[in-house]
Amino acid sequence: MAAGRGSRYGKLKQFDALGPNGEFLMEFSIYDAIENGFDHIVVITQQTNVEFLTDHLSSRLPKHIKLDVVAQELSDLPEGSSFSGEREKPWGTAHAVWSARKVIDNPFVVINADDYYGNSAYKKSADFIKNNTTDYALVGYTLKDTLSEHGSVSRGVCTTDDANNLLSVNERTKIEQQSKTIKDLDSGLEFTGNELASMNFWVCNPSIFKSIEDDFKTFLKNDSNIKNGEIYLPFVIQEMLENKKIGVKVIPSGGEWFGVTYASDKEKAMVLLQEMSERGDYKAPLWN
Repeated sequence: MAAGRGSRYGKLKQFDALGPNGEFLMEFSIYDAIENGFDHIVVITQQTNVEFLTDHLSSRLPKHIKLDVVAQELSDLPEGSSFSGEREKPWGTAHAVWSARKVIDNPFVVINADDYYGNSAYKKSADFIKNNTTDYALVGYTLKDTLSEHGSVSRGVCTTDDANNLLSVNERTKIEQQSKTIKDLDSGLEFTGNELASMNFWVCNPSIFKSIEDDFKTFLKNDSNIKNGEIYLPFVIQEMLENKKIGVKVIPSGGEWFGVTYASDKEKAMVLLQEMSERGDYKAPLWN
């Protein structure tokens, strides 16, 4: 998903040159996915970026990899639905995934373009897909390892049973490290930091498109949602889970995550990518 506006970052962070040779952060995710057997890349972006991204990626990716660059557009609505009034920002992450419904017909992974998830996340998700064609999964990261030094963050904190089946994802919108504690400033809840957090790395199958469409139809009937409301992917999956339509396994990533929520996160990301390239985790340049 690369259709965000980068409001906290100050510009379109998805296309910022963070790699040692000017690579975008999502190019490292694409590289890791291909290394673990994924052969179809779908990028969801704003209409104005479709041609640029298509040219940029198609000149870099191996020839056997299928590439689709899809626009997330406000006018892309379920049949029979409409809205009135003004709106500028996209409809949200669930709608972003729904925008790709015409080009995806197999189990797939959803990620954010502005997050780095680590090679092991793709290996574990590929293994899961090979053995589970109908179930869903969430690759989780230890909460304390997902915080920013430069401000509060929004995180989905996972609750699971003893078999790592997901029970719920509770969105905490203002989590911050405070001396020796981790606290959600909105709710006042404190965390140990060892909880698993969702970083929007989901393993889904095409059954999700119908659920998103149904939820989106309901969303559009409420006029208060039209100006600024969003339909979020975790909420759709949570509803499917509660209605026993799906099971969701939580998979500890076993790897490192970092993101670029704030502009001040950029330097750390660049240093980490440089270090990984120097020790041989990635080729430099990334693509031949």
